[in-house]
Amino acid sequence: MSGPGSGPAAVRVKVCGLTDGTDLGVAVEAGADAVGLVSDVAVETPREITAERVRDLAARVPPFVTSVLVTMPDSAAAGAAFAERVGVDAVQVHGDLPPAAVGELRGAFEGDVLLAADHERAPEYATVADALVVDSVDEAGAGGTGETHDWERTREVVREFDVPVVLAGGLGPSNVAEAVRTVRPFAVDVASGVEGETPGRKDHDAVRSFVRRAKRAGSGPDEEVRAEP
Repeated sequence: MSGPGSGPAAVRVKVCGLTDGTDLGVAVEAGADAVGLVSDVAVETPREITAERVRDLAARVPPFVTSVLVTMPDSAAAGAAFAERVGVDAVQVHGDLPPAAVGELRGAFEGDVLLAADHERAPEYATVADALVVDSVDEAGAGGTGETHDWERTREVVREFDVPVVLAGGLGPSNVAEAVRTVRPFAVDVASGVEGETPGRKDHDAVRSFVRRAKRAGSGPDEEVRAEP
């Protein structure tokens, strides 16, 4: 991962919280650039899977699609060891690791390190992480709340810091195009926003619609983007 966001036409998409091979296959087929696998987190979530399942799903991710471990490690060493053990391309850290520890993790792990935080804390990590995931987080520092945040404030982070910014929090097919046009992030990240009636399982049509709308945002008139199925 390199370089800051270059505008909505180049936006990448991460589909997060995948729990089985079928949903993973749909995300990849839809054109997702990255897939998120949640494990060893300190909050209850229907998207959490075992380390063994992470390893199995990560092994199924094809070349040129990034597998991302989403976790809440107690230390840099623990995070690096876990990511290496399950064989992912990148690790996305939630929780309260200080910037120095995130920098240590980045030095210990061969893949990219993403740091998830709200727009107030994210700038603290701009020089120690490979990318900032600006999300709506709870008191434990976990994302996946399904709530949107101040996109204009996140746009300021994009403008101010020379680090890729991934926009997350409350995104879905109905608002992702507006989010991309407003924030101009390097990438967008979705989890609950493309789920159906069963938490942790993806609505396949919603996944396809989200990826399509995100990638097309900014490429034509607003009316055209809104009219997409």
